[in-house]
Amino acid sequence: MQNFESVNKSFINGEWTEGKSHRTYDITNPFDDSLIMKVPLATKGQVAEAFEVAKEAQKIWGKRTVEERREVLHKAAEYLKENRDEIVNLISRETGGTILKANVELHLTLEFLEESIKYADEINTVKEVPGHVDGKLNHIHRIPLGVVTSISPFNFPMNLSMRTIAPAIALGNSVVHKPDIQVGLSGGIILAKAFEHAGLPKGVLNVIMTDVEEIGDEMLTNPHSKLISFTGSTAVGRKIGEIAGRNLKRVALELGGNSPLIVLSDADVDRAVDAAVFGKFIHQGQICMIINRIIVHQDKHDEFVEKFVERAKALPYGDTSDPSTVIGPLVNKAQMVKALNFIGEAKKEGATVALEGQRIGNVLTPFVFTNVNNSSKLAQSELFAPIATIIKAETDEQAIEFANDTEHGLSSAIFTSDLQRGEELALQVDAGMTHINDQTVNDAPYIPFGGNKASGLGRFGNPWVVEEFTVTKWVSVQTKYRQFAF
Repeated sequence: MQNFESVNKSFINGEWTEGKSHRTYDITNPFDDSLIMKVPLATKGQVAEAFEVAKEAQKIWGKRTVEERREVLHKAAEYLKENRDEIVNLISRETGGTILKANVELHLTLEFLEESIKYADEINTVKEVPGHVDGKLNHIHRIPLGVVTSISPFNFPMNLSMRTIAPAIALGNSVVHKPDIQVGLSGGIILAKAFEHAGLPKGVLNVIMTDVEEIGDEMLTNPHSKLISFTGSTAVGRKIGEIAGRNLKRVALELGGNSPLIVLSDADVDRAVDAAVFGKFIHQGQICMIINRIIVHQDKHDEFVEKFVERAKALPYGDTSDPSTVIGPLVNKAQMVKALNFIGEAKKEGATVALEGQRIGNVLTPFVFTNVNNSSKLAQSELFAPIATIIKAETDEQAIEFANDTEHGLSSAIFTSDLQRGEELALQVDAGMTHINDQTVNDAPYIPFGGNKASGLGRFGNPWVVEEFTVTKWVSVQTKYRQFAF
């Protein structure tokens, strides 16, 4: 049995290292604000040190055999499985998520880790292609990229950290990882413990427990970093993109969403409501893929609203240690204030309150707004809260137009009885992912996960992530004397 809460340090060069800052951070339970752990923050100098050791460690790790790399990944997965109960409990307490959410998060973490074992043999490979010059052999090598910067968010910290860490390590890279300090145990310390247990060589994975106020842009600008992998807001993603562009670094960015669920004129309303309730309110709406707008054809609108409101009204809320709880706390008070501001502005804009929620401590119970204008601030903002917006469309074509009328393009969903037409319409939705007769929150390690427009750059998932985290190099060998023109 591991006592993760006794480890309040960064993991640098294979050692648990206390942060040298004069500042500390209190990791608390979002439901009752109880203290989980106090963390001395790492300094900018310690981050720079982590990149230095990561650079040297990668030179050796990138040459290890595929069998050695697979063994480490396998052992890390076994460690997480062996400590499942404690990990699930800690994810729930630290993120404010339900027990269901915590189990889903650990399951996804293990899926990403185990899938990475399958493509660990993609590096240090050679493919021969026909020569364009007589006697020339063209060898195409795939080699590790180098040092990867990993920055993960507060909502699903464990699997969204592993989504970068596992493929990076599997493909011979080293990692400097900074989880959101609010969830530093789930997003960092537990994963470092798993790889330490697995025998990962020192310096290959470094986990930094700190915040931006302390380290500035060091995670982004450090010259040893070859790729910045970030999951979070579009605003921060734009900044990262600008810095990466100036420094010619690669990026893998999964950013904000404004995902629509489209209920067409021939949809089964009951099934659409089932999907919408889950896809809107899981983890209190704090998911990048969450249903942010529900766009309903006018023929189905009133029935949908009535049934959706009744279901939302009945969702259990409160302490997430209770397995029956569906709606838990928002992650922090700043998110609560932001959500309440959205609600106040929506009322001023003239949206109809179909379900009036309430704030109970750090919990916000579901709100449902109808008569929402698709161009309103409510509809165009990523809400990250249990606030549902329902938009009426006069035609199916208008519903698709509304869906695309946003700067974001992460996930989406369409409900229809005509599956062939549904797939045709799915290709008209400008989003990285569209799900027919399902909700918008779906992920798997073997699909091309990512967004369009302001929702991100790059794709995770096997085999697409292999291209993101490796370098393709052409080596030619001239076996015969070549005649030149001069």
